[in-house]
Amino acid sequence: MSKEITSRQLDYAQWYNDLIIKGGLADYSAVRGCMVIKPYGFTLWENMRDQLDRMFKETGHVNAYFPLFVPKSLFEAEEKNAEGFAKECAIVTHYRLKSDPDNKGKLIVDPEAKLEEELIVRPTSEAIIWNTYKTWIQSYRDLPILINQWANVVRWEMRTRLFLRTAEFLWQEGHTAHSTAEEAVEETVKMLDVYANFVENWMALPVIKGVKTPNERFAGAVDTYCIEALMQDGKALQAGTSHFLGQNFAKAFDVQFLNKENKQEYVWATSWGVSTRLIGALVMAHSDDDGLVLPPKIAPYQVVIIPIHKGEEQKAAITEKVKTILQELKLEGVRVKYDDSDNSRPGWKFAEYEKQGVPVRIAIGARDLENNTVEIARRDTKEKMSVSLDGLSVRIINLLQEIQQAMYDKAKDFREQHITPVDSWDDFVSTLEKKGGFISAHWDGTPETEDKIKELTKATIRCIPLDAAEENGKCILTGKPSNKRVLFAQAY
Repeated sequence: MSKEITSRQLDYAQWYNDLIIKGGLADYSAVRGCMVIKPYGFTLWENMRDQLDRMFKETGHVNAYFPLFVPKSLFEAEEKNAEGFAKECAIVTHYRLKSDPDNKGKLIVDPEAKLEEELIVRPTSEAIIWNTYKTWIQSYRDLPILINQWANVVRWEMRTRLFLRTAEFLWQEGHTAHSTAEEAVEETVKMLDVYANFVENWMALPVIKGVKTPNERFAGAVDTYCIEALMQDGKALQAGTSHFLGQNFAKAFDVQFLNKENKQEYVWATSWGVSTRLIGALVMAHSDDDGLVLPPKIAPYQVVIIPIHKGEEQKAAITEKVKTILQELKLEGVRVKYDDSDNSRPGWKFAEYEKQGVPVRIAIGARDLENNTVEIARRDTKEKMSVSLDGLSVRIINLLQEIQQAMYDKAKDFREQHITPVDSWDDFVSTLEKKGGFISAHWDGTPETEDKIKELTKATIRCIPLDAAEENGKCILTGKPSNKRVLFAQAY
C-alpha cells in the first residue's frame, strides 16, 4: 500500500480524496465547492466524452449549444422543475461593479446596474431549450428534434466532494422533441441503453437498469429511467438518467405542432444526461490502496514505457529499440508514453504510474536488450511477466483487452455478491449495517413508506429494475401486499 494513500478500510472517504488528488485527476479551487480538473483528469473526461459523443451521433443526434443564463420567468414556467431545483440556484442580479468610494482599491456592486429580470445560472437547460423549440416547431415535419449539448451547469451544493458533488460540473444533456408519446418513450429507453453500453463496455462497470419511484423522479418528468452502479464500500451511485417528460414542458412553453390530421397537438419530450460524476464512479469501483486502476479503453495512457539504464550509451540503445515499439503500438491506436526523463529514478516512476492507474507498464533495460525481452506489469492484478520483443504489439493489444474484461468481471462478481434478497425489516436493517450493497425487497408502493425507510436507515429505493419479475410478497416495513421487489441501497 502507498504510504501517501489512506487505506480503504481505515477511511474510505479520505482514500477517495487521496486518489483524486495524488492520482492527478483534480484539485481544489479558490471557489467554494468548485474543483479544478487537471490535465490528466481532463484527458480521462475527454476520452469518455468523445466515445459518448460518437454513440450519440450514431443514434442520430447532433450537438448544439444554449445559453448559460436562464431568465427567471422562463425557469418558473414548469413549476415542478423550478421547485425541484430552486434551492440549488445561483442567481445573477447585477451586471457591473464599481470602485468603493469608502475603501480604495475595493469593488462594490453598482446599484444602478440592476438587471430588469434576474438570471438563473443553469442547473439544467429544459427551460431555455423549450422556449427556443417553440420557435422551431410548427408542423410534424419539424419533428423529431434530436439535440445534445456538452456544457457546464451550476447547482449550489452545501456539501461537496470532488467529482461526485460539486457546485459546478461538466456534463452532456440531451433534449429531444417528438410527435408521439411512443416515439418519446422509445427514445428515452434507447438513450438509457446507450449509457448502459458505455458504462459497462468502456468503464468496465456493471449497471442495473431501472425506473425511479415518483419520489426519486426528475422534477418535471413523467418517468425517470436510470442506471445504478455499486461502489466498493457497498454504496450505490446513480451513473446516468434518461427522462420521459411527456408533454409537461411543451405545455409550460406552449410548444404545439400541426399533426398529420391537421390538428394542433403538444409536443412530446425527453431529456437525458451523464456528468463528470462518472469519474467518481470509475475511481470508487475499481481502484485499490496503491492508487487508481483505470480501464484501458478510456485511460489517458494505456501503456507507459520506462527505460532502466546506466549512462547515456545504454539509454541511447534502449531509446532506439523503444522507437520501434512506439511506432508499432501507435499504428495500432494504442495511447503510449515513453518516459525517458532523467529527473526521477525508475522506482519512483513505477510508483507514480501505479498511482495514476496506467493499465500496462513496460520496463526495458540493457539486459533486456541482450535477451530481446521486456518486463510487463499489469496494473489491475500487479502481475509481472518477462516477454519477447517479437510480436510485442500484438501481445500488448491482447493484454489490454484482457485487462478490460477482467476489470468488468471483477466488478460484476462484487456486485452479484452484494445483491441480497430480504423479507423482513430486521434482516433489512442487519444487511444494511453488516454488508451494504443492493437489497432486493418488497415495498408497498407508497411514498410515505419510502420516506419512512429513508428516515430510519438512510437507504433509498435506487430503482425498480426493468427486469424485475412479478412476485407476490409483503412490504418489509408495513407488511402490506407487493407484487415485485425493488432495489434499496445507501447511496452517493
